[in-house]
Amino acid sequence: MVRHIVMFWLKDKDPALIEETLSLINGMKGRIPGMLTLDAGADFAAASRSCDLCLCETFVSREALEAYRTHPVHLPVQAHMHAVMDHSCSADYEVPQA
Repeated sequence: MVRHIVMFWLKDKDPALIEETLSLINGMKGRIPGMLTLDAGADFAAASRSCDLCLCETFVSREALEAYRTHPVHLPVQAHMHAVMDHSCSADYEVPQA
């Protein structure tokens, strides 16, 4: 399995925009083959090193993650994120199976 984590810092921290963005992200749940889990949420700590939103997904394989990147359900969400974010960081790693 593969974990995909993305942290977003938004240009505008308006709560309505954050809610709309989380709704778009969470709307991908169950709609992309090979995606096992999707969790997303807004940061509540508001620490100096905190991001605004975090996305955590689990895929069955690296190939499933690669297919997600160009999947038609993901592309409008990706376009929205590029429009509203200031910057982001991500990590992809293998998850040991128990």
